[in-house]
Amino acid sequence: MTRLNRLDWAALVVLIIGGLNWGLVGLFSFDLVAAIFGPMSALSRIIYILVGASAVWIAIDRFRWGGRSAETVHRAR
Repeated sequence: MTRLNRLDWAALVVLIIGGLNWGLVGLFSFDLVAAIFGPMSALSRIIYILVGASAVWIAIDRFRWGGRSAETVHRAR
């Protein structure tokens, strides 16, 4: 099992929230972020950027470990 640090957890939470928001957009044409903070307001844009950055962070983290957990990589050394 992979041990996640605080940044990993934060990225994962933001990514899940973003995924749920996109699910709402796809299913009901309802953008919760825009409904709460205003369509393309500065705060909405920051949230969208954080979701994108979180996706990149998680993707890089998974690529770096090759899909293996950090514990497995350390044991292999």
